Amino acid sequence: MNLSKKATKIEPSLTLAITAKAKKMKAEGLDVVGFGAGEPDFDTPSNIKNAAIKAIEEGFTKYTSASGIDDLKKAIANKLKEDNNLTYKNSQIIVSTGAKQCLSNVFETILNPGDEIILGSPYWVSYPELMKLYEGVPVFIETKEEKGFKFTVSDLEKALTSKTKGLLLNSPNNPTGTLYTEEELKEIAEFAKKHDLIIISDEIYEKLVYGDEKHVSIASLSEDAYNRTVVINGMSKAYSMTGWRIGYAAGPEDIIKVMSSIQSHTTSNPNSIAQYASVEALNGDKTALNAMVKEFSKRRDYMVDKINATENISCVKPKGAFYVMVNISKLINKSVCGQTIKDSMSFSKILLEEENVAVIPGIAFGSDEFIRLSYATSMENIEKGLNRIADFVGKAQ
Repeated sequence: MNLSKKATKIEPSLTLAITAKAKKMKAEGLDVVGFGAGEPDFDTPSNIKNAAIKAIEEGFTKYTSASGIDDLKKAIANKLKEDNNLTYKNSQIIVSTGAKQCLSNVFETILNPGDEIILGSPYWVSYPELMKLYEGVPVFIETKEEKGFKFTVSDLEKALTSKTKGLLLNSPNNPTGTLYTEEELKEIAEFAKKHDLIIISDEIYEKLVYGDEKHVSIASLSEDAYNRTVVINGMSKAYSMTGWRIGYAAGPEDIIKVMSSIQSHTTSNPNSIAQYASVEALNGDKTALNAMVKEFSKRRDYMVDKINATENISCVKPKGAFYVMVNISKLINKSVCGQTIKDSMSFSKILLEEENVAVIPGIAFGSDEFIRLSYATSMENIEKGLNRIADFVGKAQ
């Protein structure tokens, strides 16, 4: 068949593929430890589930406005005001089937063929694929581990061309856990103003920051930044609602209007029941969220200490999200169990085969000398899995 050239160039998600393989091995009875999860291992809090049950019982099971119900938009606006000092009208907010659909909508809205979007590498796997789907061109800045996996204005200047349409921020970051400071964001905002660029700010991990660290939304830093930024967020990570599929975007009214028009012709409204549950998540008790963040912080600390105490691998301490990027560069071209580690893919493959531990190869994020581990799994699994990894790298010759 003569299929779409754009669609056939899209690469499948390596993160989902490896997670699926690990699940298959588990189903076959193998004791597999999976570090690939991009979702909290905690259940959705009871008050949120009860709100969904109430919505079903009261008959809120029909179509809603394509861009989301007003009650949820109001709750989102209140959240953005209280948490981020951002003021939005309902007409500046869209609710979608997950934050990923918000990203898809915004790229489809702003991109013309050949338009470039600057983003840092390592990057979340779907960013470049979504850009390419709408004939945009991702332009990568290779960030360095020793600089905290952050790009600077100097890096942005080098990546800038006459075709640059915007830049993408993800803070806290997947896969690195990097968190940009207010001062760093101010400099980036000034760069965007100078060159009249759209800012897409993915803040889905906003609530998952640790210690004294603080998330700052770039849109809150000036009137100009507010007027050129589309903020992306959602319910999946902070409220352990990955399967509920509710994300949202807030930004300039003209951009949100086109995003809403696109959505009205594709998926139409997000799930009605999940929307009512999300109102409760945003307005209701946050005890479960606070407990989850506390546990993630504990797991992060253990994982970082264990990795850095293991010969031939290392990591920097992430400030947010629930991932650790592990540097495996010292193991490249070494042999384990008769097989040579050539790159992050072969490392991950041999590790899964020999030790029943599933990790995500860094090449999925554009960084082939790293693997990504998620600490969105139990401490028992973390301890077991890291011991197996230590045994594995200890065999390298």
